[in-house]
Amino acid sequence: MIDKNIVKDIVEEWLKDKEYFLVDVEVSADNKIVVEIDHADGVWIEDCVELSKFIEDHFDRDEEDFELEVGSAGLGQPFKVPQQYINFIGKNVEVMETGGKKVQGILKSVDGEDFVVTVQEKVKVEGKKRPVLMDVDHAYNMNQVKYTKYLISFK
Repeated sequence: MIDKNIVKDIVEEWLKDKEYFLVDVEVSADNKIVVEIDHADGVWIEDCVELSKFIEDHFDRDEEDFELEVGSAGLGQPFKVPQQYINFIGKNVEVMETGGKKVQGILKSVDGEDFVVTVQEKVKVEGKKRPVLMDVDHAYNMNQVKYTKYLISFK
């Protein structure tokens, strides 16, 4: 079986001096290699082809056969690495908390593995009979939520 860490090292070598970043590498028991990369401005198919050829040049199919798939992280898929959070600051996201509650709001900031989402909520204000819609910040840690993903809007 092809070693996932070897594939990661090869991808990292290709990524050097490029604005792309690695999202994920998976290698199945039957040597299906799936590489996901991303870029703040999106991923070009030509770059996926170039990376695919670069990876293939480092393996010998006569020694060990494999299937290779190189692509971009899906737009509506959960974030896997901190750089994805950074790229979506100021955008609408959905957070699934560990307790199962979904929160939708604007990704306000990212600091290391911590992030803040601003959510519009009805808040009871002293002196008012009815709750008032206000922006409320929710702080999270990337490792303590089930997922965070970009909310695609067609408005």
